[in-house]
Amino acid sequence: MPVVWIPSLMQGLTGGKEQVRVEGETIREVVNNLEAAYPGVKDRVCEEDRIRPGLAVSVDGVVTNEGMRQKAGPESEIHFVTAISGGR
Repeated sequence: MPVVWIPSLMQGLTGGKEQVRVEGETIREVVNNLEAAYPGVKDRVCEEDRIRPGLAVSVDGVVTNEGMRQKAGPESEIHFVTAISGGR
């Protein structure tokens, strides 16, 4: 099962857990299973059926733009991080 690292501002929803194991082969499945186990997580991560603007998903250290369709393996590490933009 993939490991999802929980941002500190969302740890109140997971009983203080920094990481949780959740089944899923895509980010969509992982998010839906997170929501089933920890209600309220999906509202923090998603807007409608997409990753919230300003958030990025990192799977195994690679930030992806596949959003909810991104694949996750059984040993994947998933992070929801604040997206960084800018520059000139």
